[in-house]
Amino acid sequence: MKNTFTIAVILSFCFISSTFAQTIATYNKKGYKLTFISFDAKLDTILQRRMVYTFFTVYPELAKAYNKKTLKEVMMVIDTAYKGVAETDNGKVTISSRWMHLHPEDIDVITHEVMHIVQDYGATETPGWLTEGIADYARYKFGVNNDAANWKLPDYKPTQSYTNAYRITARFLLWIEEKVKPGIVKDLNNQLRKHTYTDGSWKDLTGKTVDELWKSYSETPTV
Repeated sequence: MKNTFTIAVILSFCFISSTFAQTIATYNKKGYKLTFISFDAKLDTILQRRMVYTFFTVYPELAKAYNKKTLKEVMMVIDTAYKGVAETDNGKVTISSRWMHLHPEDIDVITHEVMHIVQDYGATETPGWLTEGIADYARYKFGVNNDAANWKLPDYKPTQSYTNAYRITARFLLWIEEKVKPGIVKDLNNQLRKHTYTDGSWKDLTGKTVDELWKSYSETPTV
């Protein structure tokens, strides 16, 4: 995951896209710049304002909590051709317009995606399950509209594994934060960004391996 880009890249993208994009707008607030590009002529202006509001609400808080040196300029693209839900690469968040039409309350997909920018783990190989689990943990902690979107962490089930990623891993991280080691998410995030994370990090931070932690979690999973 690469999370660096330059103003020149943004400007060239905007120039190339201007013929096709329905909306190109820039916003500056709280020391951050958001370039918002929409290819969806039917995107509701209220929804756009809510998306911009969400970015400027959560991104500075995520930066403060997890990486004060994160990018100051971010691009958000509402793409009619994108088949997934959302993705982030090189400081650009791409969101499916179809998804937003079907799930207009799922504004905190932005919270998850911009957390990936804040994470900034670089090109080195990192555990995907932990990367996505931390991003969903951040959505749980900092999201602005999770209740309305009916987005929540799932109850524990014996068939689950900490490597399931996303919300399952996020709930496991929440349990560790509450029951074992407050601040572990920040510690893991810092290690992943500095490329010092290893399988032994869990035991160094908590006194238990990740498998031992999962066993304890499975026995008393209440959060």
